[in-house]
Amino acid sequence: MTSPETLPVDVIDQAVPLAAGDALHALRRQRPKIVDATQGSYAGMFSPAVVGVSVVERLLVALHACRLSGAATLADHYRARLQAEGADAALVAAADGGAAASDARVATLLAFTTKLIVRPIEGDRSAVQSLADAGLPPAAIVAVGQLIAFLSYQIRVVAGLQALAAAGAGGPETAQPAEARGGSTVESPIRIRGFTNEVLDWTPWVEPVRLEEATPEQMAALQEMSPTAKDQAYFRLLAHQPEMLLQRSIAFNAIMFAPGGMPRAERELGATVESRLNGCVYCASVHAQRFEQLAKRNDVIVQLFEDPATAGTSAREKAIVGFSARLGLAPADVGGADVQALRTAGLTDGETLDLVHAVALFAWANRLMLNLGEPIHKDGTLAEKARL
Repeated sequence: MTSPETLPVDVIDQAVPLAAGDALHALRRQRPKIVDATQGSYAGMFSPAVVGVSVVERLLVALHACRLSGAATLADHYRARLQAEGADAALVAAADGGAAASDARVATLLAFTTKLIVRPIEGDRSAVQSLADAGLPPAAIVAVGQLIAFLSYQIRVVAGLQALAAAGAGGPETAQPAEARGGSTVESPIRIRGFTNEVLDWTPWVEPVRLEEATPEQMAALQEMSPTAKDQAYFRLLAHQPEMLLQRSIAFNAIMFAPGGMPRAERELGATVESRLNGCVYCASVHAQRFEQLAKRNDVIVQLFEDPATAGTSAREKAIVGFSARLGLAPADVGGADVQALRTAGLTDGETLDLVHAVALFAWANRLMLNLGEPIHKDGTLAEKARL
């Protein structure tokens, strides 16, 4: 029988920190699939079974991402893991921001990490090619892309939970009734600053898995995402790392579709805010459409595409957009006052945590979309570049 002392340490709980018996620890467990898939993703990202990029190289990437993001407790975690692995002290110092890496391959990995973490919109084919030139095969390139994108998620989940902890007890105990208003719908297609609600496609810069060559594990991971995932190049690309895709798929579906908590339309709004700020035209188009399908209006989407700083058709929407933007752009700066603003607008802490997960999930998704391929129209022409 497994005792509490032998259970693997939950990295999110450790970094916040949260302990069994804490109200926030219990709140987090109200979404058990998200908790398990987040920890499962972490395990998959650093699995020794991943070939082509070593565990130490992946830990160096993780430390660098956390340092760039101001995620001190997570940086401590990855630094300790590097020490336990006996990593070269000079390489750890380079990942920690102290000096340039003397190892050319590590320098390439850290440069790629910096681009994805700081300015994901600047991802391009040449950045992916730099990984190939450094000796990474396609499956390892996908592993590195997934890792950095996952770290963006992990950093924001920790930051959101720390903000909830800083806010302390309080806020509405039950969700407020949905606002009874029709809103308005602007005739489609919307085209503003490179963003659109049109249906787009996406083309990868790395060769996806061929279905006729897919392993049972790869097919199972695709099926977990959705029945149509196998028909999309994006998911077939991610299937190069089936365990990473499997855990991400479980997390995605639990975050965006689980019943109760924050209304699904508002989760889609948080996802669209993050995509707008990162310049991810593809994700913004998909989740603008889903918001409109659920809310039966697109007025706030038009506002968001025009100017995220002023978007929102009600006090609640403005609070959701503002919090999403702050968590997405500057997770280290989010604090108790930001949670209190959501409480004032009527959000329960459970709804706030749902929003944290949605924004963090699209910090993950955007970085994959922006750095492993590019959006195209259905006729194969390139989609317009976002203008932030």
